[in-house]
Amino acid sequence: MATALRPSFSLNPQFPHHRHNRHRRQSANLSFNFRHPLPFSPSPIKPHLPPLRHSSLPCTQSQTSTSTPTYLDDDDSPIIPGRFLTGEELDQLNTIQNFSYHRELPHGSMWVRAMKPGEMNAISGLLAESFADSMMLSSAYVTLLRFLVKQYLSERAGLVPHTATLIGFYKDRDAEVGELAGTVEVSFDERGANVSPPTPPAPKDSPYICNMTVKKQMRRRGIGWHLLKASEDLIAKMSTSRDVYLHCRMIDKAPFNMYTKAGYSVVKTDSILVLLMLQRRKYLMRKKLPASIRPTDAENESNFTTSENEDSRAPSLPL
Repeated sequence: MATALRPSFSLNPQFPHHRHNRHRRQSANLSFNFRHPLPFSPSPIKPHLPPLRHSSLPCTQSQTSTSTPTYLDDDDSPIIPGRFLTGEELDQLNTIQNFSYHRELPHGSMWVRAMKPGEMNAISGLLAESFADSMMLSSAYVTLLRFLVKQYLSERAGLVPHTATLIGFYKDRDAEVGELAGTVEVSFDERGANVSPPTPPAPKDSPYICNMTVKKQMRRRGIGWHLLKASEDLIAKMSTSRDVYLHCRMIDKAPFNMYTKAGYSVVKTDSILVLLMLQRRKYLMRKKLPASIRPTDAENESNFTTSENEDSRAPSLPL
């Protein structure tokens, strides 16, 4: 999905980017170009994932309420940007904080909700390992990637409620507790858009899905599909626009099949000239959401768990 590290990192495997304006904090864009070798080689440290605890959360997307696993670190408070919010933004922030998506799958259960500040370490570790894998990097780079991703997540948190990072938990039928399964990022409008998005660029004033990854050992269970559906559900609550965009690398056949089956179609294709920049060619894909999303639509698709339904990497990667 990505290519190579360059001296100025632009967190783009779907991360924000550098630029100042009155509405936006500075963001990085994790698009790596390995034309220049790193001046150092970080030691291979495995990301530490804190233990899971349970807490009861309302399941707005399910007919039955279930005990939802919560992945906690030092801080389980919701993300609140350190700036003045208008009344409309406060309502949107409340919508994000209360969002909960729950589905019963043939082999277990899945929950999706917004990330909390104390969970940035776990999410940055998950994304770093996924990006390193997709870029075919040595495990020695995971530590560096994790640092960059965490910095990116912190900067993106300052743009809430114009963007949100969702995390998914999965619990096997015979398991007592659930565990972190994946994550996805959504931006809802121009203020939450990436400053330097991947090519071909998506309209900044439209909702955009990126940085979706599924834990390697939990793929082929429909988790990627439901992360996508949860994103669409939240977009329907947060945005009046019904055109949703995402990117997919041309070489990633499994994610492409999933997005196509979910109703996304290609609207633009990268120029072959991007290969000169050591980047993979990508599709820009779009879907028009229905006027209302019925819970049964996603529930009927819960059996979409074939090997072609998901990939561990992001739809397009703007880190």
